[in-house]
Formats: sequence, C-alpha cells, structure tokens
Amino acid sequence: MTNVLLTGFEPFDGSGVNPSWQAVQLAAATPPDGVTLTTAVLPVVFHDAIAQLRTAVEESGAEVVVCVGQAGGRTGITVERVAINLDDARIPDNKGAQPVDEPVVADGPAAYFATLPVKACVAAVRDAGLPAYVSHTAGTYLCNHLFYGLMHLIATERPEVRGGFVHVPFLPEQVTGGDQPSMSAQSIADALTAIVSAAVATTTDLKETGGSLH
Repeated sequence: MTNVLLTGFEPFDGSGVNPSWQAVQLAAATPPDGVTLTTAVLPVVFHDAIAQLRTAVEESGAEVVVCVGQAGGRTGITVERVAINLDDARIPDNKGAQPVDEPVVADGPAAYFATLPVKACVAAVRDAGLPAYVSHTAGTYLCNHLFYGLMHLIATERPEVRGGFVHVPFLPEQVTGGDQPSMSAQSIADALTAIVSAAVATTTDLKETGGSLH
C-alpha cells in the first residue's frame, strides 16, 4: 500500500464552497486499489497553509502528496509543473494578509519543479474522459504559495516524498448566470483519482509534448 495525502482548500474570496475540498472528499470515499488515502483541508492563509500541510505530511506518513486548489476560469484539470518563490496577492487571504513581492521562503531557490509525473497524470485524466493539460504557472496566490512550500519541504527535509499541485475549475453552482467554465465535483474527483493512480504507478514521466506558446 502506498500512503497518499490529498489536500484541498477552504472557501475564500466570499464564496461558500471550494471545489478542491469538495472533490478531495469525494475522491477519498473510493481510493484507488493499493492506496491508503489521507485528506486534509487547508486554510487560505499565507504560511498557515504550509504549516498545516507539514503537519499533515508528518502525521500521514505520506509517500505521495497531491495538493489541489481552485483556478476559476480554467477549462479543465491542470497539473502544475513549476512553483515559484513569490507571493504577490491580488486579493487578501482569509485573515486579511496581502503580501506583495515577497518570497515564500526567504533565501529559497527561485523555483521548484513538481516531482509528480505531470504528463502521465494529464494523460490519465484524459483517458478518464475529462479535459486536462499541463500548466506552467500556478499563479502568485495561495496555490503557488502552498505548492512552493510543499516542494521546499520535500527538497530540504523529505526527499523520499514525491509531490505536486493540481488546479481545478469552478463548480457549476459558482458560475450561475455567468459564462465561466465549470466542472462537477464528481468529475473533478474522478480526475483526482486518475491522477493519484498515475502518480503512484509512474516514476518516469511520459516523453510527449506538454509545452505552450504563451
């Protein structure tokens, strides 16, 4: 059995729901064969999110960590490739903090790459009949902040752990009356299950195109 930690975020920016946490809970109800799945909901609060993630990694004994967050406006499941050492918050977090042009980790490297097989994870989601693609920017808000914090933890203290970050679209109820793309919580959960399975089974990523022009 492989110990996997799957995390989502609490709601933020006035919304009553966060698709990341709803989907994580659904995915946990039917974990893939050979996987012991632990979940955690993290606060949309700079630094507190990383601290709680650290605790969850320690308590779960996770060998694979997949953090999940909302990316409103994206049309599919996006597996993130790179985390940057920058907080530049467009809106305040849930405690009112709004860092601008600050490092996630003082004196940390400029960036980290995910250690999940990002292209294999994208392929697994597509095989499940859902839209997915590699993303080369996790933004500069809490999702990137957490992603960088995870990869810094792995690089400096937990080299035996593999980890990365997945962005998911809005839920349908978040875009009522609008023209933003959305996806059901169950479909997102199915995508996360496919990603977990691929991450556990694949140590060498696929060699196929996943780049972008812009």
